[in-house]
Amino acid sequence: MHNSGLAPLDAPVMTGGLADTVFELAERDPGRPQLARRAPDAPGEWVHVSAAELREQVVDVARGLVACGISPGNRIAIMARTRYEWTVLSCALWALGAEVVPLYPTSSHEQVEWILRDADCVGVVVEDEQGIMTVGSVCARLPRLRHVWQLDAGGLEQLVERGRPVPTATVDSLRRIVLPDSTAVVAYTSGTSGRPRGCALSHRSLASPCDTLLTGWSGLAAPPGEQPAVLVFLPFSHVYGLMIQGLCLRGGFLMAHEPDLRSDTLAAALVSFRPTYLHGVPSVFERVYKSFLTSAERAGRGALFERAARTARDHAEAMERQRLGTGSGPGLELRLQHALYEKGVYRKLRESLGGRLSGAVSGGSSLNRELALFFAGIGIVVHDGYGLTETSGGVTMQPLGREKFGTVGRPLPGVDLHVAQDGEILVRGPSLFQGYIGDEAGTAEVLQEGWLATGDLGRLDSEGYLTLTGRKKDIIVTSGGKSVAPAALEERLRMHPLIHQAVVVGDDRPCVGALITLDPEYLPHWRAALAGQSEGQGREAREENALRQEVTRAVAAANSTVSRSESIRVFRVLPEPFDQANGLLTPSLKLRRDEITRRYAAEIEAMYQSTRESPARPRGAAPTLEAAAGWEESEEDVFRRVR
Repeated sequence: MHNSGLAPLDAPVMTGGLADTVFELAERDPGRPQLARRAPDAPGEWVHVSAAELREQVVDVARGLVACGISPGNRIAIMARTRYEWTVLSCALWALGAEVVPLYPTSSHEQVEWILRDADCVGVVVEDEQGIMTVGSVCARLPRLRHVWQLDAGGLEQLVERGRPVPTATVDSLRRIVLPDSTAVVAYTSGTSGRPRGCALSHRSLASPCDTLLTGWSGLAAPPGEQPAVLVFLPFSHVYGLMIQGLCLRGGFLMAHEPDLRSDTLAAALVSFRPTYLHGVPSVFERVYKSFLTSAERAGRGALFERAARTARDHAEAMERQRLGTGSGPGLELRLQHALYEKGVYRKLRESLGGRLSGAVSGGSSLNRELALFFAGIGIVVHDGYGLTETSGGVTMQPLGREKFGTVGRPLPGVDLHVAQDGEILVRGPSLFQGYIGDEAGTAEVLQEGWLATGDLGRLDSEGYLTLTGRKKDIIVTSGGKSVAPAALEERLRMHPLIHQAVVVGDDRPCVGALITLDPEYLPHWRAALAGQSEGQGREAREENALRQEVTRAVAAANSTVSRSESIRVFRVLPEPFDQANGLLTPSLKLRRDEITRRYAAEIEAMYQSTRESPARPRGAAPTLEAAAGWEESEEDVFRRVR
């Protein structure tokens, strides 16, 4: 085992609950802008809510909850997108010592029933009529559920009105008896296999990574003298979203909410709000990169963008070598090229993200090294980190001035991190969860002598930087006995603009294969560009051939990062993406691998069958389209259905 963390920082000592932050900031700096809401009559403008105004709203909602009989230890589910009311409600519940149970608004009836029953919730806040219908269909089987509030039907206003007879002093009295080690959140795991499990997270464990990051990294959040501003769009139903909310509240950042994750809506919000810092997951940064590429190609400047992107990566890589002491930095020619593209390309790219970004953070899974180099090269350094629900968020982070792209950084101060002999990451520190509610055996299985067995695989280099290599349960073992971690291959495949999702398969098969879906936003653009080059009879056939060639190139690029025995030898393009509606993604947008392989068992079998029927190739020869991809005549029908 090995551990090499960062030096301890003097983070503040916590004495109460998470809601105290709202009250303390309102006392210290009442006029400080704390939240931003869209102007009701001008969606492109934002209205600030001061620290004092936020405190008053939190108190008013808390009084309404008291009037409804909500008491310390009660659990209330919030089933809503990332929106202003989520922050007010969570702070009000924490002020009373109640516990928040985040629920994805897209959860199925079965998931909602399971979580509300398992967490023993006495109330649930839903967003809209759809939420009411979902909860209503299961509430008869939940005798403990006494309250359902609907935000879009004035649920918050009703609480405020009901709480008017309750003295403000009642809220203050309840808030002052909340202890740091009291449970604040019961966050459910994504449920990629089996039922989700409720992780009990204390006020202290949720605050710990926030306070550590604020102590050591808050200088990245805005230029000197400016108040940091963060547009929060990741779901608060996930621990990463909750951590971002905690960072903003505890750090005094200006926080705005964007519940709509559609690319055009998110792009407009970035331009109008103009954040100084960006928190996202790898798929967000992948989408941003693809949007840059698509815009450039539509403007007839695709080749220019590719050259600028290559220069950005080369420059960032040279700068990385310089700061890590392994090189002298960019040479004169590279510096001149970079300066040229800074004026003509990079500045415009940053302006499309609001024009004020001083940096970003990626979490949820590892960010592709080439993508991290690209963003650093255009002037937005993305600090990659690692954490999970059971650790209340982040446990590693890229150290300032010593960023090593392609890794998730080093353990945060106060965190011990080891890699066991089988490659599993073990973590110990102040942010660990209290256990799975109602599941002592499951808790004992992963939490032993203060160490959490994460189920993630990784490796530590000589300087203590952690590289994630996959999940233990996702490891594929071919019939030849070769163990393959699919994450790296899938990540590399998604870098191609045409590829949206990829699932690597191959358990008990002679070689590794992949199921691939096409990017629904980039595909129409690609088709339009190709149509201009392929008019006339036979256009559809040429399009299908071109599409096959593009996907084959993407597979070849992914294979270049692994050994031959680990490379993808067969693949199949599927006619529809994996999503929550078809049950192939979790609410946190993670792949349900078992369900995907079960659903597409026939396609997987046909993919390998076509390979067995393919003629042998001379050793060392480049794979042909048919042999590498396992294409059959029926594959043309697949491409037509994708259309």
